[in-house]
This record gives sequence, C-alpha cells and structure tokens, in this order.
Amino acid sequence: MESMLNKLKSTVTKVTADVTSAVMGNPVTREFEVGRHIASGGPGMCWRIYNGTKKSTKQEVAVFVFDKKMVDKYQKFEKDQIIDSLKRGVQQLTRLRHPRLLTVQHPLEESRDCLAFCTEPVFASLSNVLGQWDNLPSPVPNDIKEYKLYDVETKYGLLQISEGLSFLHSGVKMVHGNLCPENIILNKSGAWKIMGFDFSISSTNPSDAEPKYTCKEWEPNLPPLCLPNPEYLAPEYILSVSCDSASDMYSLGVVMHAIFNEGKPVFQVNKHDIFKSFSRQLDQLSSMSPAVLNKIPEEVREHVKMLLSVTPTVRPDADQMTKIPFFDDVGAVTLQYFDSLFQRDNLQKSQFYKGLPKVLPKLPKRVVVYRILPALTSEFVNPDMVPFVLPNVLLIAEECTKEEYIRLILPDLTPVFKQQEPIQILLIFLQKMDLLLTKTPPEDIKNSVLPMVYRALEAPSVQIQELCLNIIPTFANLIDYPSMKNSLIPRIKSACLQTSSLAVRVNSLVCLGKILEYLDKWFVIDEILPFLQQIPSREPAVLMGILGIYKCTFSHKKLGIPKEHLATKSLPHLVSLSIDNNLNLNQFNSFMVVIRDMLSRMEAEHKTKLEQLHVMQEQQRSMNISNPGNQSEETKSSPNPGNQIDDIFGSTGVNGKENGSAAAAPQPNRMSLTLEEKQRLAKEQEQAAKLRNQQPLAPQTIKPATTSNSQTKDLTSSLLNNMTSLNSLSLANTARPATVQGSTISAYPSASPMVGSMGASVSNGFNAPMGFQTGGMGMGMRPTGPGLYGGMATTTSTPNFGALTQNQAPMGQTNKAPDMSALDSLFTPSKPKVTLNQMGPTPGTSTPWLNQFSAAQNTQTQMQGVPVGMGGVPSGFGMQANPFFSPQNFSQPTAAPSMNQSGIKHSASVNNDLKDLFG
Repeated sequence: MESMLNKLKSTVTKVTADVTSAVMGNPVTREFEVGRHIASGGPGMCWRIYNGTKKSTKQEVAVFVFDKKMVDKYQKFEKDQIIDSLKRGVQQLTRLRHPRLLTVQHPLEESRDCLAFCTEPVFASLSNVLGQWDNLPSPVPNDIKEYKLYDVETKYGLLQISEGLSFLHSGVKMVHGNLCPENIILNKSGAWKIMGFDFSISSTNPSDAEPKYTCKEWEPNLPPLCLPNPEYLAPEYILSVSCDSASDMYSLGVVMHAIFNEGKPVFQVNKHDIFKSFSRQLDQLSSMSPAVLNKIPEEVREHVKMLLSVTPTVRPDADQMTKIPFFDDVGAVTLQYFDSLFQRDNLQKSQFYKGLPKVLPKLPKRVVVYRILPALTSEFVNPDMVPFVLPNVLLIAEECTKEEYIRLILPDLTPVFKQQEPIQILLIFLQKMDLLLTKTPPEDIKNSVLPMVYRALEAPSVQIQELCLNIIPTFANLIDYPSMKNSLIPRIKSACLQTSSLAVRVNSLVCLGKILEYLDKWFVIDEILPFLQQIPSREPAVLMGILGIYKCTFSHKKLGIPKEHLATKSLPHLVSLSIDNNLNLNQFNSFMVVIRDMLSRMEAEHKTKLEQLHVMQEQQRSMNISNPGNQSEETKSSPNPGNQIDDIFGSTGVNGKENGSAAAAPQPNRMSLTLEEKQRLAKEQEQAAKLRNQQPLAPQTIKPATTSNSQTKDLTSSLLNNMTSLNSLSLANTARPATVQGSTISAYPSASPMVGSMGASVSNGFNAPMGFQTGGMGMGMRPTGPGLYGGMATTTSTPNFGALTQNQAPMGQTNKAPDMSALDSLFTPSKPKVTLNQMGPTPGTSTPWLNQFSAAQNTQTQMQGVPVGMGGVPSGFGMQANPFFSPQNFSQPTAAPSMNQSGIKHSASVNNDLKDLFG
C-alpha cells in the first residue's frame, strides 16, 4: 500500500514538474509569476488553471495553461486541429468584453510546449464544483472538494449566465454553441462567467432583425476536443444541422438540470452512435416524464421544461429568463444591485447601503465575504460614502474569523482609520472599538486604532469627547498597559482639566473610575489621586465623581490607599470637599460614609502596628532582663532614648508604687552614669527642690458670669493671673496623690512648670466646672522641656471619632461614666520619660495612668453649661488650646430614630448618586 502511495506521489510530482517546466518556456511568464495549480476547465476540461500575480503591479490573476503533451497520442494534423480550435476560442473570448464573460488580462501566448493566457482571478469551473475533477491536482484541493452551492449562489449564478447569453444573442448576434458546466467559470468573488467560445457561431446577417446562423455538420471522426459537448447540445444541431439562439437556451436548460442533479445532464449520449442517441432523446423530450425534473425547484420547474422543449420557438429567450420570478430573491437582487452600482449616483447608493444591514444576515457568509465585501471596500475611496458603507463592513467583520479579518478587511480599513472627515466615521469606529481591538493585531492597534481614540479625546466636538469617554471603559481591558498608562490616561486627565464643558469633566471622572481596576495601585496613588486635587470646578456632579474615584480606589481589593496617604492627602481633601455648599444632604452623607470608612481602617491598621511593636519591645525587654551580661559595650556607652528616660526618672513613681519623697533618690542597682546624664539629673533635682519650696495654689470660688456689661471681666488679665497662679504650684504637691471629688489622680513632674502644674489637680473649685480630666491637659500639650514627653504617643494617630460618639450618653444623663477606652491606645497622659517597655502594663500589676480618665464621670455634661473656668478664664481656653481635651467636642447631636450610630442618615439616594456615576 505504501509503495502504491509513493508511486502515485512521484507521478503527481512528475506531472506537476512537467507542467511547470512547460509554462516556464511560455512568454506569459515574462510578465506573470505562475503559482499553484488550483482548478481546471474549458472544453473537455483541458485547461489547467493556476493562480498567479503580475510582476509589475502584484495584481492577482489566473493563468490558464494547455499542455501540448496531452494530445501527443494524436496525429500531427489532429494535433493542429485541436490547437487551432483552442486558439480560436481564447481569441474570441479576448475580443468580447462583458461583465458576464470571463475577463482576459493577457492574450494567448504559444510556446513549444504549451498555450497560456491570463484572466481575472478564478476559483474553479462549475464542473469542478459539481464533482468533475479531471485535470485537477492530486489530492483534490479541499476548498473544491467541500464546496457546496448555496441557493442564492445558484439563483444569481444562473441569472448571470442568462444575462451573458442575452448579451451574446442580442448584443453581438452570436450563438455560443457549447454552453456547459466546464465552460462556466466561478471567479474568486463567486461570480459566474462564460468562456469556451471554440464553437461559437456569429450571425451571417448581423444588421438584420432576424439573425441567421450557419451550423456545421457533426463530424464524429474529429477528436473530442474539436467537437462541442454533445450531452448539452440541442437536438437540432445533430438531427437537422441547424442552430439558433434558442439552441443555447436548450443548453441552459440542461445546465440547470445538472446543477440540481449532482452534475448529471438530462440524457447520457452514446458518442459512438450519436444520431441514434439523439433520435431516442427527441422521443423522450416529446413525452417528458415528470420524474426527470423532480429535483428542480418547483418555482422554476416549468421554465426548465420549456427550455428543454423539442420545438426551439417554445423555449424562453435569454432576456425573458432574466425576468422569471425564480430570480426575484432578496439575495439575488442584492447581488445584482452590487453588480450595477457603478451606474448609480451617491443618493441611490446611500439608500441601498442603509438598508443593507437587514439583508446581510440572510445571506451565506461566503457570499457576503467574497461577493459583497469587495464591492463595499471599493467605496472607501469616496469619503462621502464611507459613513454608509463602514457599518456594513464592520458588521461583516463581526462574522469573520480573526484570520479572515486580517486578510480580507484590515488592509482596506487601515486608511479609513486616518480619515477625520466626515466626523461620522470616527463615531462609527468608536461604537465598534471592542471589535477592532479584539481582531486587530497589536502592532496595528498601536499604529492605527489607538491614535484614532486619542484624536477623539482631543476633538473640538464636545459630543465626540463625551461618546469617547463613555465608550473607553467598554474596551479598556483590551488596551495594552503601556498605551493605557502613557497615552490614554494623560489624555483623559487633560480633557478633564482643560474642558469648559461640565459633561466632559464629569464623564472624564466616571471614565477614570471605571478603568481603575485595569491600573496598578501605585500608578493610581501617584498619578490619579493627586490629579483629583487639581480639578478646579466644584459642581456637585464633579465632587461626587471625585468621591467615587476615592471610594473605588479605597475599597478595591487590588488597589487600596495606604494609611499614610489617607492621613496626609486623601482625608484632608475629602473633608474639605464634603463641606462644599453645593452638596445636598444625600451627597454630604455619601462623603461622610466614605470618610468614616477611611478613618476606621486607618485607625485599625495603625493600632495593629503599634500593638505588634509593643509586643516586640516587651519580648526584647524580657531578653535584656534575663541576660544583662549579653549587652555589648556599645549599647552601654550609647543608651537609647528609652534607657535615658529610665536613667533620669527611674524612681519617680511612674507606676504609682513610690511616694513623692523618693522622687530624686537614685536606684540602688543603677549602673554608672555618664557625665552628661549626671549633669542632667542634677539639674532636674535642683529644679524639683525649687518647686517644692513654692506655695500651693489657693482654691478659688468660681462665680457664674453675668450678662451685665458693667461686670464684664478683662479676660486677658484673668488669663495672665491664672498663668501666674499655675506657675506657683509645687512639685511636692503634684508628687502626692491629690483628691478631687473623691477621685485619685496621678501627677508627674515636668521640666516645664507650666506643663507640670497644668498636669496636676489644683482644687475642687478649679476642676469641677471645667469638666476635663487632669491627665488630659498634659495629653494635649506639647512639652517644652527636652527631657520630657508630654504624653503624646511616639507615633501620633488620628482618633477614632466614631468610637467616641457611639458611647456618648444623651444630654442630662450624667450618672454613667463614658467609655473612654477608645482613647487609651491613642493618647497617653503627661508623664516623665519612660522606656517603651515600661509603658506597657506588667502582668499582675495595675496601671493607674491608663485609668485616670475615670475621674471625670460627671463632668462632661457640665462643661457645656459652664461659661468660665480656671480662675475666671472662659472655658473656651481649654478647647482652643487643644480640641482633644474633651471627647464631647466630637459628639454628635442626640440621634433621632432614623439616624444610625454615626449620626449619618442612610438613604437609597446616597448609593444612587454613586451608581449614576460608576454603575
């Protein structure tokens, strides 16, 4: 079996090589490049058809080649008869020019080995399509083997042949004489063309109304290539040696029968006894059985029966055949209209193109791609027609594979991408951008498609910019990231900043919000969020667009905003925007929801960080205590700030275990101090001694302020007096626990008398009306001494306002102490320097300084109603100095039933605002 296949392969290769060498000697090859053997056709299927290209223009052609070796078996005079017959047919075809006849691109050329001529590009002959594969390459090409004619192709093909016969009979007064499937060629677009004029007969009286044709008698001794195909020949040729235009119509009837009967003619002819066969055929035609025509479509069956009539005058002529209802098919009419487009004006063509999208889905893809598409793309040279043609071309592109699109459509579209007029071209492309980006190769996208989008963003027309911004998110996932980052985003930002149109600005923000998910986190933080602060306008839609981008970035799992950026950039910007007078209540609530979410996450992240840091420091401290000998000399000689605090204030009673009298006593197990540390310690002890010798501040009775102008006090003097009184407080008093309203408050020494005094409890009269915790004073003040921390955490953090307001009691209910635990981890009271290890609670010991806020159980509600405090100074002093003194400053009004814990009224319209912008 394998040897047989190899033998067949070598035979095919030899034949192909022989034909190629035969063609190489033909003058046709000087101007044309001969390619692959694709089909066969002509009388007796003797012409091999090759694809080819014209060397000078690269124009595609078909090369017909007759190899003279095919007739080597004949005598020389018979060979000459065959060659002369073939030459005559090609020369006749070359002289005739009509859209329904095969177009000759280069006339016949003869060489020693072959005849050759060139025509328009060809697919195959009708015989090949119907299953006759003589003189085809082996194996038979799949595109021919699998080719099946669609109804619309059959109908329009037969209509084209009828039109071609009408031209021959009426126009040039000629009978074809050998119309059969092998002489009907399907060109590359699928159009049916007539060839094979070897036996054509011209009229003897072309000027007369009734032309006459002289018919030659059948000569059975001639080679078959010198005779027409008898199976498609009218009976009168043989039986009465006469012919007419009606004889071609009989041939057309047999062709129609063959098309609907798998390539079989009506009758099989015995070529050895032709006259007897035709006599029998005549009898059968006179009483034709219905079974002969049962496979022919019913709407044309009667016409085929008339075409096969024995009487020539009964047969419809070619012009009548073009008008039968069988050809009134929407597809056939559409294809016919395309073939006559060159006769139409722009208005007629535009009307036709507008209705074409309704017809295209009804037509087979092959017909659309190979017949209609070339006609459409040929209109691209006419700019006024492009807006009407382009939607149809893109509709066809949707049904094409990527390979078909690149090969058949993209080359014609590329110049259109650059057309800027009329503007509708750009609109059509924008609406089909997802199609273009899906099927166009990356290089062409970069060079042709995206520049068109950039032009749209920079277009002077606001409508074009709006449309472009609305469409970009639909195809953003198809744009490569460098183009997105370096070209598209900068143009969107520029359109937003430079436009005078509110619609363009809002659409720019909405567009950015929708494509955030295709960007990386740091590009958004570095390029998008800073850009939001540059937007000049403050219309509500713009503000909500800005909020939407912040919210998308903040909540998107791939993006997110770091807490540092939240604290320093995002929150300040959003808070300032939230109080814009243009916002309504729902819009303001939307801002507050996002702001609170940001605050909550920032608080949670930073608190977690500090807790982890604390755990690590505790572990380090435990290791240092258990292995004191492992500390390096460098550590001992260069103590860290925490150790310095321990050195100076190691026994000042920070943990509440020692009384004030032992404040300056050195620890017995203290290691040797450096000179600088001893000098600092000496200064601190001296200062503490001075403070102990000062007189304590005398309690003063606070009188309510009156509204009388005559009793108005000089607030400046009161403030200065009060400051003097505060400076006179003694450290000795502050070192001992002071009792205020039954609460014990720890006090700590300070390098600054002002801060130290303010950190102490002064008197019942001083403390009660103010209503703030004494530890809170030190907490809010920044220390002036270099060796003290004023109670601020080493890494500051924004308070969780929501946590404070949630536990706030309604006005008038003062029995329950507010839950201040939310502040414990954020702010520490004023105290001496201690190590971070010492700040953490030791297991099994209490840390009163964490609980010192409990002293003011009943003071928060008093504060709002007391006009003065601190020795007559208006109570606003404490609030102005530091707003963090009292959590009450951040409390919300008593919540109504429709409000949630945060005091924000939730409404469906809040979400709708963002949905309107970001879907």
